[in-house]
Amino acid sequence: MESSENLSGQEVGVEQDATPTLVDVDAALLLLGAGVTAITHPLLYVKLLIQVGHEPLPPTVGTTMFGRRVLYLPGFFSYAHHIVKVDGKRGLFRGLSPRIVSSTISTVVRIKVKQQVELLPKRDELQTSLRKVVKETSHEMIIQCLSRVATHPFHVMSMRCMAQFVGREVKYGGIFSCIVKIFKEEGVAGFYVGLVPHVAGEVLFLWFCNLLAHFINTYAVDESVSPSPLWMVEEKGNERQQAMFTQASAVRSYTKFVMGIAVSALTYPFMLVADIMAVNNCGLAAGLPPRSPIFKSWLHCWNHLSHKGQLFRGSSFFFRRVPVTSRPSTEG
Repeated sequence: MESSENLSGQEVGVEQDATPTLVDVDAALLLLGAGVTAITHPLLYVKLLIQVGHEPLPPTVGTTMFGRRVLYLPGFFSYAHHIVKVDGKRGLFRGLSPRIVSSTISTVVRIKVKQQVELLPKRDELQTSLRKVVKETSHEMIIQCLSRVATHPFHVMSMRCMAQFVGREVKYGGIFSCIVKIFKEEGVAGFYVGLVPHVAGEVLFLWFCNLLAHFINTYAVDESVSPSPLWMVEEKGNERQQAMFTQASAVRSYTKFVMGIAVSALTYPFMLVADIMAVNNCGLAAGLPPRSPIFKSWLHCWNHLSHKGQLFRGSSFFFRRVPVTSRPSTEG
């Protein structure tokens, strides 16, 4: 009898040990975020160099399918190959450390806030309720703003480390040396250069994306267009739960994703201005004349790019082209 009780106790202990704890889940999310950040870093590196107007490789003359002559600028793979030739393979990960710290802080902020939100009492509201969308978007906006304020200093450090490739400087090194250098030369304000356009772009993205998805799902998706339901059968032990999903619900599940892609293209100029301001007038060649004017504010930078028709510079990695009558500018 005692042996059976001990055995059952051991089984319960094994089951409890096998159940992933909240700490394990948080650690997995942090590791996943750091891994994704590291894998995608070369893309962001090339993107930044294009954003600041650095074009080390000559364009090639070609024609479009309509016979129009254009200049094709080097794409991501050509640009990355050039970086490897200059700095080696490790050069593709210049400025990665601040980005990993930024990703970790952002993940921690989101996890903690989400845990607090889940503890709040939930009210029964319609899924298509505009009030619910506004409430959820407001919560997302607060989380995003807090996350951005906490991580922006590391974003500035990362941008400046990467921008050193243009002038071959070694001004910004590790995280601690970056903190000392920026604080000594610019004070606390130096850590938040470009914060306003970054926050503005992210807030506009959230509201436009969520509201557009809501209105499309509410007024444009018709339930009557799906006469044949799709069945999903879920088995749990001896119980079988059936849930019917119509074609309309399937469309709704992708609406926000599609809206995100569209809205991100519209809000890209805010991200471009924020990144340019992060390296402007910081002592690097990428942010000083003749490569770039010294901007008095982010609005000054916006107007300058708008006047030159370059508010979407760096938005494309692979299909970069300009009319043959114009030359790619190295000016910010």
